[in-house]
Amino acid sequence: MNNAELNALKEEYVAFGAATPTTEFADRAENAELWDADGQRWIDFAGGIGVLNLGHRHPKIVAAVRAQLDKVMHTSAAVISYAPYVQLCQKLCQLTPVRGPKRKAMLVNTGAEALENAVKIARAATGRTGIVTFDGAFHGRTMMTLAMTGKVLPYKNDFGPMPGDVFRAPYPNPMHGISEEASLKALRTLFKTDIAPHRTAAIVIEPVQGEGGFYIASPAYLKALRALCDEHGILLIVDEVQSGFARTGKLFALEHSGIEADLLTTAKSLANGMPLSAVVGNATVMDGSGPNSLGGTYSGNPLSCAAALAVIEVIEEENILERSAALGDKLADRFAAWEKRFDRVGHARNLGAMAAFELLDSDGNPDPALTQAVCAKAREHGLILLSCGFYGNTIRVLVPITVEESVLEEGLNVIEGALEALC
Repeated sequence: MNNAELNALKEEYVAFGAATPTTEFADRAENAELWDADGQRWIDFAGGIGVLNLGHRHPKIVAAVRAQLDKVMHTSAAVISYAPYVQLCQKLCQLTPVRGPKRKAMLVNTGAEALENAVKIARAATGRTGIVTFDGAFHGRTMMTLAMTGKVLPYKNDFGPMPGDVFRAPYPNPMHGISEEASLKALRTLFKTDIAPHRTAAIVIEPVQGEGGFYIASPAYLKALRALCDEHGILLIVDEVQSGFARTGKLFALEHSGIEADLLTTAKSLANGMPLSAVVGNATVMDGSGPNSLGGTYSGNPLSCAAALAVIEVIEEENILERSAALGDKLADRFAAWEKRFDRVGHARNLGAMAAFELLDSDGNPDPALTQAVCAKAREHGLILLSCGFYGNTIRVLVPITVEESVLEEGLNVIEGALEALC
């Protein structure tokens, strides 16, 4: 079927809220390129929204999934476990920056599920209920994670009251007038006006906000947040769903700060396209809830676990962390050149290959309309490009770290052409 035929099916049978507005349909893909049902080639700077750090269909990951498919496709780890589940938990406990001489992990399917379970674990371990998150945060689309998400449109607008005992503070964002000192002061004020520290189970933070705009919490801020949590016996939950698995030049963005979390959630590129997420934490905290209190039917599916084990091998064997840092340097250099050339481009930033810049109006304010126009213009020239941000004016780059140099340059040239046409 071609794009038009598939689009007709989508319009008739796919729920409006779940249907993409684009009219193309992916048919096959390789590394940082894909081809739609009409045979048109696309350069992919979205990476499945940060899921494909190692590119579409990395050969070693495809081989690992195929090999596991010949053994066990599904049993449910709640019924009888299997080697890839426990082997992956072992690897994650060895690699993840969480506190304690002993760590444990659990596997689920999505980033939202990981955050839901992290909250459950924190509440069980502390005997407290309050959760503090940040403006601009994105933690998922389930009801609890929507309550934790700090942006109404398009995520929360139609869905009524959210679960309670969730509170919010401003994320440190000096580019838009929120200093680190102001953010920390707001947290202390929150403890006086809305929820007492002794009722707060956890503070949840993305070290680099994803949907919120790729804003980066500095090492100094994260250290201060760690100290604040320790002062009040609050658990620090670090959401690395989008920033994890080599995107920032480290396996986890938190490693840039030198601190450790009590609980850390990861998903997206953990299994490079297969549905999988994890909660990793201090063993005592992780064991705070009772038997059979965590998990799910598909949690830690054997195929996904096999993929994730292959991902970890590829990251080491192909020097992906070094390649991520180098890719980030290339993007930073190009963004800096655009800032000098185009008055409407500003606030370029990156942590490794987690890179973004903003589009501004003539007064220096966020310009979401121009941002959407640039993404649309890029799409006209075969580039899949995503915007994001609390203000809707950030263009983010999530191209696979394994992208070929020629494909990267081609995609950046398309963005430059869109800026030339519109700025």
